[in-house]
Amino acid sequence: MAEVHELQPHVVVVVCLEVYSANCNAHRSPQDSPSSRIMVHMYRIAVKCCLAVIAPIGCAEVDSATGNAGGGALDREASHRIQGVQVISRAADILRLLGRETDGLSLGQIAKSVALPRSTVQRVVAALAVEGFISTEKGYGGIRLGPEILSLAQATASDMKDRLRPAMKRISDETGETVDLAVLDGNKMLFIDQIVGSQRLRAVSRIGETFPLTTTANGKAALACLQRDHAERLIVAEVGERDSNARTPDEILDEIEQIKNGALAKDENEHSDGICALGFAIKDSNGDIFALSTPVPSTRYERLKDSLAKVLGRCLEDIGR
Repeated sequence: MAEVHELQPHVVVVVCLEVYSANCNAHRSPQDSPSSRIMVHMYRIAVKCCLAVIAPIGCAEVDSATGNAGGGALDREASHRIQGVQVISRAADILRLLGRETDGLSLGQIAKSVALPRSTVQRVVAALAVEGFISTEKGYGGIRLGPEILSLAQATASDMKDRLRPAMKRISDETGETVDLAVLDGNKMLFIDQIVGSQRLRAVSRIGETFPLTTTANGKAALACLQRDHAERLIVAEVGERDSNARTPDEILDEIEQIKNGALAKDENEHSDGICALGFAIKDSNGDIFALSTPVPSTRYERLKDSLAKVLGRCLEDIGR
């Protein structure tokens, strides 16, 4: 019976290297016979396997005939570059999701929504949290956007925010109500600044939250600044995500046309029960749309809406000058 020897990979590597070194050119001019071609083919396979064992991860593919690096595989730098792009893409997906889900999400909910393994999401979330782009503090509704991402969002609109802040303060001083500033961000309104009112019962939101377009005063005002076909696409998409009791796109488009013709945008218990709002929007030189609105508790909205509309109207005229 033949002896059975334990396979020692390092010995195989050494032997293959010795064969390669002694016969590196032998296969280049083989005898033209089937047996010699088979031997050369087996030799090349051995060399290729050997070099694959000793090659660093991510190195270029090795030509089994010459032992030189070939161009078939990605080098280490290209591999790292692709991995980096993939990580950024995954982080962006998570940030966009949290931008839509302002109440916060668990790791499991994020993983399910972005179709990634929970372990992958956990690593990306941990890295984003270190940089302040998301917050993972317990007791605040789960994982949500962090202060750093919010400051970046505010920085992109700093010029218009500075321009509108005196008007916001004037409205708040005259009415005692809270005044919000939001910017159209794709298919939602991003809340970027606020003057808190002096009323004891007041409506206050958190900077960095996002709001829908079709049920909020600032969203409707922003829609009125868009071309009709663009506004209609956004309206149809958003209404389709809600239940069957929502207003139809045609009804909302009719309201948007009224705003285009000079009416203030309004939200009368549409977005949040117990909160009403009036607002308007303007477009800056870059084409970005900013909406200013005044949320008011429903208990005093009917009494204040006419005077509030006058204050907002004067402000809009002053801004347009």
